[in-house]
Amino acid sequence: MSGASPRLRSGSARAGSALAVVVAAAWLALVEVFWLPLRVAGVLVPVSVAAAVVGNLMLVALALRLTGSRLLAVLPALVWVTVAVGAMVRRPEGDLILTGGGVLGLVNLAFLLLGVTAAAFAVGRVLGGPRTRSMASPPPDPAPHPAGSGSGGAR
Repeated sequence: MSGASPRLRSGSARAGSALAVVVAAAWLALVEVFWLPLRVAGVLVPVSVAAAVVGNLMLVALALRLTGSRLLAVLPALVWVTVAVGAMVRRPEGDLILTGGGVLGLVNLAFLLLGVTAAAFAVGRVLGGPRTRSMASPPPDPAPHPAGSGSGGAR
């Protein structure tokens, strides 16, 4: 690997980082979905809602930091939405993970609403923020020196 060019190493590191963040986003979304009906002493505990908000905000920012690519930074949010929407679809056996009734239905709705809002906010922050220079691109050329003495007077 030491003979590989820095551009190739950077590309493989970028792909590996993107894959790791996407796998983490899928795992976190699955855990959040299955935590939705979590009860402690008979009381519904909405830890999934907080985990969805914090996880979406952090994973999108982490993906941008590790890959340096705005496009790859959007992937964790897309994976989270895919898993969350997939949990709303009834399986052929009749199983449904995200239900719509009672107090659990309100927690499920808050999970979806706040999770998607956090994902959209994180993606908007990444896409609307200043561009970051990727590790593979060369450094920018220095600014040319201005002509003249800099005193402001023309002689």
